[in-house]
Amino acid sequence: MNDKETSERGDLLRGALEMLILRTLDEGAMHGFGITEALRARSEEVLAVDEGSMYPALYRMQRRGWIAAEWGRSENNRRAKFYALTDEGRQQLGAASARWDRFSQAVGRVMDTA
Repeated sequence: MNDKETSERGDLLRGALEMLILRTLDEGAMHGFGITEALRARSEEVLAVDEGSMYPALYRMQRRGWIAAEWGRSENNRRAKFYALTDEGRQQLGAASARWDRFSQAVGRVMDTA
C-alpha cells in the first residue's frame, strides 16, 4: 500500500468513525466511554473503538463545531466530559449519511454483479 492509499484509508476510517459518533450522539449527550459502549452494543460487538481512536475523534469533532462538551457526572458518579451534537453536527450527520448511502449502494451493486 502506498502513502496515498494509506492516507485515503485513514480518511475513510476517520470519516466512518465520526459519522457513527454523530449518529450515537443524535440520541442524546454521552461521555466518551458511553459512546464506545453504545457503538460496541449496537454493532453486536463488531465495532470496538479504543481510546486511542475515540478521544482524538471527539476532540477533532469538537474543534470543528460538530459537538459540544460539558463536564458532568457519569452513572457511577464519576466526573466525565459529556458530548452533545450541535446544529452543525446534525448537518454534518446528514451529509455523512448521504455519502455513506451512496458508497454502500455502489459497493452492493459491485458485489451483486460479481
